[in-house]
Amino acid sequence: MELKVKAKYDPGFEPISIVYREFMKRCEGENGTDIVIGAVRNKEYVSAFKTRILKEGIDDKANFKFIERIVKSMLWVYGGYKIIIAGSDKVAEYIKAAYAKGGSREFDANFMSRVFEKPFEVVSVSIDEAPVSVGSSSSVGRNLDGCRIGFDAGGSDRKVSAVVNGEPVYSEEVVWFPKLQSDPKYHYDGILEAMKSAASHMPRVDAIGVSTAGVVIDNRMMVGSLFLKVSDEDFEKHVKNIYLDVAKELGDNIPIEVANDGDVTALTGAMNLEDVKVLGIAMGTSEAGGYVDENGNITGWLNELAFVPVDYNEDAMLDEWSGDYGCGVKYFSQDAVIKLAPAAGIEIDESLSPAEKLKVVQKLMEEGDERAKGIYETIGVYFGYQIAFYALFYQIKHVLILGRVTSGNGGVLLLDKAQEVLDKEFPELAKEVCLNIPDEKSRRVGQSVAAASLAESRK
Repeated sequence: MELKVKAKYDPGFEPISIVYREFMKRCEGENGTDIVIGAVRNKEYVSAFKTRILKEGIDDKANFKFIERIVKSMLWVYGGYKIIIAGSDKVAEYIKAAYAKGGSREFDANFMSRVFEKPFEVVSVSIDEAPVSVGSSSSVGRNLDGCRIGFDAGGSDRKVSAVVNGEPVYSEEVVWFPKLQSDPKYHYDGILEAMKSAASHMPRVDAIGVSTAGVVIDNRMMVGSLFLKVSDEDFEKHVKNIYLDVAKELGDNIPIEVANDGDVTALTGAMNLEDVKVLGIAMGTSEAGGYVDENGNITGWLNELAFVPVDYNEDAMLDEWSGDYGCGVKYFSQDAVIKLAPAAGIEIDESLSPAEKLKVVQKLMEEGDERAKGIYETIGVYFGYQIAFYALFYQIKHVLILGRVTSGNGGVLLLDKAQEVLDKEFPELAKEVCLNIPDEKSRRVGQSVAAASLAESRK
């Protein structure tokens, strides 16, 4: 595979965006046939994706791998407990086997089944019965009227703001240790204490908005790293509705909206940019994502981009959790910096924590070390190619990057390299997409204030 921009410290890198483009060329004319994939999620919403594959018998193995990567991407972008394959029974059978017990994608199937509380399934239909996209039209966010609470649940601290007509009148940040606590009462009491504190600085509470790590469906926590130590039984009983339960303690029928922190980050960016179609990417411990659509709304999609394929090379580094290769967590997080250090000739003490290892490279970067620069350039190459892949699933006008990996000069270099990839490989896309790093001005609307805007106030 010949790339116009090389990944300096990863010569085996095979961008999935280039694989997609080249595969489409193979499927032109009589060699190819249409296939439509549908991902069905909560409320029977459907995200449909139309593409092409080679006609049966030409290269079935290539078809299988190609569609398996697309299905995987759709599940972690949109979410879904059911996959519909329209146009190829043979491909559908392959996908069904991959997502069955003992299959290569069993982890993904089990995760989706837990999130959507339904057995995972794969069905095959004719192309005439191809699924079509059906989604929510409800607006979330940008509501600044009245007296609001905005709560931001982080892994090391919790932030809360009291917001009156869009202006924060009080805010506090409290250190807590939710990931170490097995008793959900710790989490409940901490959330309630924060919200009561904010409420005490306003004459009333008209709405509550929550930004939280994890997977949120219909204001309920389905999976969350903040509750890592909580047993499955206690999670079911006390955590799924934790924010709804806290809201009831503050008053009757207070509107509440709970959203993934990645989506709230994207909403914050959209409010600052005063624009729409914003994809936010946070590169930190892992890769987090969020999206604001063409109507300025949060979509309710999963946006768990850490699990979305980036590298088509099956020898790429494995994600320890899912067991899959070449996914975002190893390309757009502190893990990416750490994995590239040996290739750059940088030795890091193995006894250091991942965050401390990142700081070693960042210090070298600030000192002008060429090896460290090469690491950030390589990640920038990854990112430029991946933006083109994300553009298959999202309408993108702005890409906003943040997180500890992007801090300092490294983030600027990363984005410059990503822009070079777009300019050289995807010039049409480069004209449409603007790459952004938040500056002080864009931080004017904070995460907790954006969270406060999530719910419509009671009239």
